[in-house]
Amino acid sequence: MTELLNVVRQYKQDPESVYSTWFINNEDRLKAFRSIRRGVLTVVQDIKTGSFGNDFKGSSLEFVLTCITEQKQVFEGAAHPFYWKPKLRIPDIYENEANKVAFGQFLETCLSATKEEQLVKQIIKLSERNIKGLGPAVASILYFLHPTLIPPFNTAIVNGFNLLFNEKQKLGSWTSYLKMREVILHTNAQYRTELSTDLGAIAGLLFEIGANKLLIESSAALDDTQKTKVEKLLKKRHAEVLSEQQEEDLHTEMQYHLVKIGHALGYDVVVASNDRSKAYQDSKFSFLCIPCLPKMEADQDTFNTIGLIDVLWLEKGTNRVVSAFEVEKSTSIYSGILRLSDLAVSFPHNLRTLFLVVPNQREKEVILQLKRPSIKQQNVPIQYILFSELRQHCDAICKFGTDHNAMTKIAKVA
Repeated sequence: MTELLNVVRQYKQDPESVYSTWFINNEDRLKAFRSIRRGVLTVVQDIKTGSFGNDFKGSSLEFVLTCITEQKQVFEGAAHPFYWKPKLRIPDIYENEANKVAFGQFLETCLSATKEEQLVKQIIKLSERNIKGLGPAVASILYFLHPTLIPPFNTAIVNGFNLLFNEKQKLGSWTSYLKMREVILHTNAQYRTELSTDLGAIAGLLFEIGANKLLIESSAALDDTQKTKVEKLLKKRHAEVLSEQQEEDLHTEMQYHLVKIGHALGYDVVVASNDRSKAYQDSKFSFLCIPCLPKMEADQDTFNTIGLIDVLWLEKGTNRVVSAFEVEKSTSIYSGILRLSDLAVSFPHNLRTLFLVVPNQREKEVILQLKRPSIKQQNVPIQYILFSELRQHCDAICKFGTDHNAMTKIAKVA
């Protein structure tokens, strides 16, 4: 018990661990839950209407897995088990219509489930169908639907589990997954005050152990080759953390430019609820923005989603949104589109301008996403602004701009 407690604390205290860089103080992680849930709803609807297709590429399932794989290295390879491999005919949910429907029904039931036994029952039913190539990788999707009940699952997590608990559970087996889940839930309950009710915390611990980024007693005796491998992994992780920090700084800078312009144009400005303590250089957002998003006539889930939009401009002293901006540095452009769409659909009679703000190198990607038929059908007029344009013209718009329409001068339409 003491040994495991020490491992948990070592994991939490490491500033570059998954716990520190992904699980806590990470607004992208919080945003992902809503985007992935809505994406899964789209997958179910596409299967129902027969528009899902017979390939992973370009499907609504690809959007879901893209959002998941952006969630730190824990989920880096989460999409691979879902790629359609024609020669192997796996996973058999694209060309086999019965399997496709079964997968859709499984996702729909899990979406609406409220109890642990309902989820386990659905997992067992899916396992009994023996759909070729469709294994416990699905658990990584379920985690984002039920983070307190379903732990994610991948090679590193299995390896970490086997090392920590001296087990021999298998990667592709639902039976092994369910056994692992029971042990994970029991252990998490024992150390809940150190970890979290959200199973992402303990899954990150297992991942760090399985990837040899956190050494435990049973794996501490390494030969020179293994030591070299561990050193390379730790260097790679350090480089990733530095890169993420640079991206976060760039995201904050772009938010600041938008806050500064909105303030100069005379609007009330709100930043995402989890960004209000941020500052760029010597300018704190709390000094330029109103304290919180005013109450709106929307259900609580939608209101919470709107509250995660990076920057909102409102008419002075009102709750009417004039412009909304989603800054997408490396995260899913699709999830940003969803949040802007939620705003537009919730308040269809209010005229507003909606913008994605993206790095120059992602211009082709944003055009592709905005031109998707499923996005165009929503008839939500979203424009995009490149980082370089916002940075270059910020001061000029502050000085010479009269209202929100000034932003359309530097914006583009897909």
